[in-house]
Amino acid sequence: MSDGPTITTIAERAGVSIASVSRVLNGLPTREDTVRRVLSAADELGYVPNSVARSLKSRRTNQVAFAMADIGNPVYLTMVREIQPVLKAAGYRLVLHSTDADVAEEIDVLRSLGERYVDGLIMIPLRIGEAHLKAVEAARAPVVIIGSVPDGTRVDNVRTDSRTGVRLALEHLRSLGRRRIGFVNGPLDTVPGSARSTAYAEGIRELGLPYDENLVEIGDFYRAEGAQAVSRLLARAPDLDAVLCANDLIALGALDVLRRAGRRVPEDVAVAGMDDIDLAAVAWPSLTSISLGSAERGRLAAELLLDRLGNGDRDPKVVTVPPRLMVRASTVGEETT
Repeated sequence: MSDGPTITTIAERAGVSIASVSRVLNGLPTREDTVRRVLSAADELGYVPNSVARSLKSRRTNQVAFAMADIGNPVYLTMVREIQPVLKAAGYRLVLHSTDADVAEEIDVLRSLGERYVDGLIMIPLRIGEAHLKAVEAARAPVVIIGSVPDGTRVDNVRTDSRTGVRLALEHLRSLGRRRIGFVNGPLDTVPGSARSTAYAEGIRELGLPYDENLVEIGDFYRAEGAQAVSRLLARAPDLDAVLCANDLIALGALDVLRRAGRRVPEDVAVAGMDDIDLAAVAWPSLTSISLGSAERGRLAAELLLDRLGNGDRDPKVVTVPPRLMVRASTVGEETT
């Protein structure tokens, strides 16, 4: 089996020295006639550059990794759709990691940057602890974190303001006359779960409503687990007239549960979610949601990483994407949307 053309065979075909071939293939200044002859010979012989060898020499792989909890989550898919074209335009390929929100796996990804298999990393961890912060500080390649990190952390960071997002949703529901507003959250040891729990408690009180623990249920950020949590909430608080869900997957599960229970949405129970995933607009009824700018956060993270790759000495940047209320039929009915 042939190993394929080499710079030696290209030099022989082009009638030039091996050094000249090397200069052309590495993009170094060379006479125009030599460049033409070398490229023509390389094309005739079917030469494909050895990217591994080139990366060893240049210490650049032209690859960037994106580590997320669940590659099937619509939020992360939206981010990928924005990250990839930004990187591609700059000559980078995107490598995906699905960590299942496992802290040890995320730490391993950060530490593996020392192996130089990518030039940089975009990461969106659900949990941020001391181990993450130490691994980020010791990372051997540029890192951008999507999601909140402690103030003063020296890492480029793109975040949203989910606390304000929760308040927007609560104010909307209260403006519709809802008073028994339930809340279905994800795990409290996660960054979004903790922030949204605090925001709900504060927001309910700011609206002049009593905080009732019976109106709060903890599940997970998936549709099936969210549906189970909504079922528990409905059994415990059958008089609730609205449900705010910590993400849209939970909210879609809520629509399933309420439909099976014979509860009309929004006449009996209004439902709102967070993230504004694509499925929100096509659900039945269409889902009111808080947009947290997933696409914008992905694009900004890619741009920050490219900027860091080109300017490694600048101070870290923090960019916040504001939330927006997207009103649909699950809170106001079909006739008013």
